Amino acid sequence: MVAPQYSSSSLGIMFLALFSLLLLSTTTTRAFVSPFSSSHAAATAAATSAHSSLPQLHMFTGIVEEMGVVETLEERNDVKLWDGTIGTGTQLTINCSTVLQGAYVGCSICVSGVCLTATELIDERAFVVGLAPETLRKSNLGSLRQGDKVNLERAAAIMSEVVVVGGRGGGRNSGHFVQGHVDDTGTIAQTWVDGDSLFVQIQVPTPSLLKYIVKKGFIAVDGTSLTVCEVFPETSEFTVMLVEYTQKKIILPEKQVGDEVNIEVDVLGKYAESALAGILPRMEALERKVKELETELNQYKQSKNS
Repeated sequence: MVAPQYSSSSLGIMFLALFSLLLLSTTTTRAFVSPFSSSHAAATAAATSAHSSLPQLHMFTGIVEEMGVVETLEERNDVKLWDGTIGTGTQLTINCSTVLQGAYVGCSICVSGVCLTATELIDERAFVVGLAPETLRKSNLGSLRQGDKVNLERAAAIMSEVVVVGGRGGGRNSGHFVQGHVDDTGTIAQTWVDGDSLFVQIQVPTPSLLKYIVKKGFIAVDGTSLTVCEVFPETSEFTVMLVEYTQKKIILPEKQVGDEVNIEVDVLGKYAESALAGILPRMEALERKVKELETELNQYKQSKNS
């Protein structure tokens, strides 16, 4: 009986699939408490003490809840730091409605793909966030102007155990796990219409980022969970397609060729790469050894036959 032979690449793919499934299962089987149910205010006090020990994770799904409108983006020179000194910073105020339901100072809100902390809630019409220098370097939020639209999403409410907050016990992730940690900005290279679908081709600035973008895989563009249609390594570009419903719910269709978008690749690919980094060299060494033994065995058989 001949044992099956696997190349290092095929073994790597199999391990990647197993690791991704394992990571996904361990992530989704933790219990989370949602602060965003419709009756959160009444239920939070009773639920907090009972479930305060449960782990919470501020992640997103990439399913945009609404488009907000920029009210102001301003530089402030009166920002109070932890030690009481005064520093400068950038403050963004966004008008919206849906994501304010159940919102509180300190909660996470995804703004066009960037995870930000609400520092102030203005009545029931707007929220304020601070933009750190790293956020301004890695995203396109610094180029926003008054009246611009942004994609908004509250942190995901996902749980597997029966934990009821505000009368509801969990939620569904209809997209993928979006951290709100933008990897870089991409540039819209071209767009075209196919029937009632809109295709968008995007170029990423560094080829190294493209290795995490795979055909039919997930990607977050301005915080929207989308499926990659095609990947073009020679030009560092990829395409996504927007169905008719999605076109009317997000900001991407309103952007023009040359505009920037925030890009976050699927984090599972990064975890898998990190895990495989220490395993693949050993697998490749083992594969080379097996081939050496096969060669020696063939040579031995030939010498016996001769």
